Formats: sequence, C-alpha cells, structure tokens
Amino acid sequence: MAATKNTELIGHLDCPGGGQVWSDATTLYIGHMTPPYGTTIVDIADPRHPRILSQIQIPPGWHSHKVRAANGIMIVNHERIGKENPEFGGGLGIYDVRDGSRPKLITKWKTAGAGVHRFSFDGRYAYISPSVEGYVGRIVMILDLADPSKPVEAGRWWIPGQHAAGGEEYRWGDAPEPLCHHPLRLGDRLYVSYWHAGFFILDISDLAHPRMVAHRNTGPGFSHPTHTCLPIPGTLKGRRIMVVADEDVFKLRPAPPSFAWIYDVTYEPEPTPIATFQVDGIDRDGAPQPPMTGCHQPSERVTGSIIPFAWFANGMRLVDIANPFAPKEVGSYQPDPPPGYERASSNDVTTDERGLIYVIDRQRGLDILQSALLS
Repeated sequence: MAATKNTELIGHLDCPGGGQVWSDATTLYIGHMTPPYGTTIVDIADPRHPRILSQIQIPPGWHSHKVRAANGIMIVNHERIGKENPEFGGGLGIYDVRDGSRPKLITKWKTAGAGVHRFSFDGRYAYISPSVEGYVGRIVMILDLADPSKPVEAGRWWIPGQHAAGGEEYRWGDAPEPLCHHPLRLGDRLYVSYWHAGFFILDISDLAHPRMVAHRNTGPGFSHPTHTCLPIPGTLKGRRIMVVADEDVFKLRPAPPSFAWIYDVTYEPEPTPIATFQVDGIDRDGAPQPPMTGCHQPSERVTGSIIPFAWFANGMRLVDIANPFAPKEVGSYQPDPPPGYERASSNDVTTDERGLIYVIDRQRGLDILQSALLS
C-alpha cells in the first residue's frame, strides 16, 4: 500500500510513463518518455475521475517528454533518443489546444542536432535548451511566440567555449560537455541549470543580449548534475532564495543519492548555499546507491513556502522552506511501484489552482493528491 503523510490520493490515471506533467485551468498535459507515446491531454475538472481528451504520438527515435501550456497554446519538445526517422528532426511542436480533444499543430520549430530538452513557457516567450548548429552541447535560447505560427528567436546565450563555429576554444577536456538543462524566468532574470557545468543567473532586461550575473558549480566535489534552479518569489526571512535540485543520474562517479540545495541570492553576484535537504533515511552512510534513488525535480509552480518535490524512488515530498536555513519535510506520498517494476520513479510534479498535486511516474501512471497544507 502507498504510504502517505499529510497527503491523500484522490485520483489515478493509468497511462504510459512521463517526463513532465503540467496543469492549466482544468486541463492536464503529460509528456511521455517513450514513443509512440508523445503527449496526453487530460480533463481534470473532476480530479477523482481524470478523463483522457486526446493523445499525440511521436515516431521511433524521438520523444516529446516535456510539455508546457498557457493561453490555449501547448508546446512540446522533440528530442532525439535513437537513430530512426532522422527526417522528423528536433525542435518544438507548437499546438492550438483551446479544444483539448482536438489539438491542432500550428507549426514545428526546428533546430539542428538532438533537438530540445526541457524548457519553460510564460504564454509569450519560451525559454528553451536547444542543440544549435555550430555549438557544442545545448545552449540557452529565448523564442518569442507572439505569433505562435512564426516563432522568432529573441535572444541566446552560451558558455564561452561552446560556439565552435565562432572559433571559441573548447574548455572542458575530458569532462562532460556543457548542456543547458532548462531556464526559468522570474522578473528580468533567467535562472539556468547547466547540468555538470552548474548553474547561471542571467540578466535578460535586454532579451536580445542576456548577460551573466553569477555562476556556481558544486561539481566535481558533488558528482550529480544540476537539474533545476527554482527562484522563489518574494523573500523568506528577508532573503531572496533559490532552490537548486541535483538529479540522481549520470554521476561523475559512484555517489550517494542526490539532494536539494537552498541558495541565498540576495547578493546576486555571490550565490551562497545556506542549507540542503535530503529525504530522511535514504543516505544512511554516504555509500553509493543506484541511480534514481534521490532528488529529481521540484514543482515549478510556487505559491507559498511548501514545495512539492519528485524524489524518484522515494516518491513525492512536501518540503517547507519558510525558514530557508532549515528546510523540513511536512508531507509525503510514497507510491507503490507500477506493475512489473521494482521501485516507483516519481519523475515530475506540479500543482493547480485548487492546490491539488499531480505526480507522474517515469515508468507508468499518474497520481492525483490533495493536502490540507496546500489548500
């Protein structure tokens, strides 16, 4: 039986495993991990009985495991995961989803190489992580979707050394190549996770010319890649705070499970770690453990001090950062493994305006939770 603390399972949808889940009003969007499953659009007006409205498929060799939606526009990524169907190409699929039962492809924005990984979207601009001709790895790009049928690049940024075609010298030797994971915007700043290159804070007051404000990297001392940099609106204890999630995969060397960092970014040029959070009991002695045991991803929709986290094999965790110097777990949901699997793999989590929590398993299944702490 699933274990709960200050949470209640109120709905479930049996569906292929997903990489991202996102809500917009009473519609839920699921980006799946493995073709032919691309994107599923779900009616959640009655969260106890979620109802599939439509599904979009994707050809072998590619996946569209990330999805965001706003203002009747849905964006999904197209990223290479195999050698089949090279003509499909990487990039973004942009859809009209005003009628979720009949999504209409508006256009496909194409990019070179492997395509786009994770991204965010505010209804006008998409902040993406594409591979681009002439560049090593993945870079930061801002797309203007004022006219979603004709996306226009508004700006780009990269780490010096990535622009091979521009004559920049590669700086990373035998270390992993630099990979923008995804940018998140708050005000005129982009908070950019960059995998094993750490994170960057960019000033985008001039969208066409992003400017670096700060950079930090906890590797190689800590071997996990930086997955998400989540800026917290307002202040906590009078400080400006950013939550940084390291992902428990692709470690530089065998290591204990990854965890989350709390950074003070009040003085932007010098982001300072002031606390960490790890699920109690999963790192008993610092010994290496299998991948996908520890931290993955916080909810990118923040409305207070309690943040839902997807913690891979350890389910969903509610972490209260009201005191950012001492984050604490106040709720949890530990799902049973999907049939045929040994462990759960809670991959992504989001909330909606009702305070409901949506957790997608990387392998199979969506769980819908409620908690008095978020209502």
